[in-house]
Amino acid sequence: MKRLAILGSTGSIGQQTLDVVRSFPDRFQVIGLAAGRNAALLQGQIGEFQPKLVSIELASLREGLHGLKCEIRSPEELAAHPEVDLVVIAISGKAGLDPTLAAIRAGKSIALATKEVLVMAGEFVTAEARRHGAQILPIDSEPSAIWQCLRGEGNRIAKLILTASGGPFRHLSPDELSKVTPQQALDHPTWRMGPKVTIDSATLMNKGFEVIESHWLFNIPFDQIEIVVHPQSIVHSMVEFADGSIKAQLSPPDMRLPIQYALFYPERPSSKLPRLDFSFSNSSNVSNISALTFEPPDLEKFPCLKLALEAGRKGGTYPAVLSAADEVAVELFMEHRIGFLDIAKLVEEAMEEHRSISNPSLEEILAADAWARERIPR
Repeated sequence: MKRLAILGSTGSIGQQTLDVVRSFPDRFQVIGLAAGRNAALLQGQIGEFQPKLVSIELASLREGLHGLKCEIRSPEELAAHPEVDLVVIAISGKAGLDPTLAAIRAGKSIALATKEVLVMAGEFVTAEARRHGAQILPIDSEPSAIWQCLRGEGNRIAKLILTASGGPFRHLSPDELSKVTPQQALDHPTWRMGPKVTIDSATLMNKGFEVIESHWLFNIPFDQIEIVVHPQSIVHSMVEFADGSIKAQLSPPDMRLPIQYALFYPERPSSKLPRLDFSFSNSSNVSNISALTFEPPDLEKFPCLKLALEAGRKGGTYPAVLSAADEVAVELFMEHRIGFLDIAKLVEEAMEEHRSISNPSLEEILAADAWARERIPR
């Protein structure tokens, strides 16, 4: 019985994590749940899973939880609690950093879905994990695919090949992109995700984040990480080895599979998740494959990807500024206050004005994050 704390339980990843838990009630016990503002959904989760510990962001919403048989704690307290074996970090954006560090310093295993944690503070976070003997297990489908491909292999890696769906707008002209609405951007063609990561997938910022994330997770130089656009989202990533062989991880685009892999690691349980079908049968639990296509990403049409790659290579506090500026810009776009193409413009302006610090401390990373948030006009 593995004991879990799920931070971000009412979000897309959190809900799908609980789907996995439901499928294996004899293997997992939910010790803690943390949510942002969705008190109604959190109350339903509390009733079903009976956690000992609960956290919710808004103090005004905590009053409604006091009648329940659980202790109200902070996300950091949930992450470091001695009864917790594995912490799922699925809190969007910068808010995931402090709970991740709390889990690391308590020596926990961490199933990490919040890629911004490694984007803004990858060097610091991974060093802390090594220092405290904590294990970071990726939940993102592409880093998870790479992790799976590397199992049983040595370090003779030629390159990592991250796949990108290309989002819903890869065939649009610049004029058409300028008219994209938040509702259109939230309609991803293959994945079911939270709003922030869905918008980042539409701009391809998400793929740049995953390059930075993979750099820190697998200790691979940036010039050995490649991106290819794969609209079918069946090949989730690949690894090319020194002899020219390539290993790929394939599955239907269902986040429950990488979540399940991280929760059960190092096991692979039998499950009823959807499967690929190479025989083109009509079974309801399989995804038929007619063709798999690949193409290079268009860095001019999608400048957010270009900006992320530049920030990763420059290092220092540039990635923290990138992540913070993007978080604010996406929020403005979703509020209809800026256009789709303005996301990249605001991020680029922040990066151009920023004076980066090499080998930053945590305090300097947080200061750069705060500077970028103040820099974006609201």
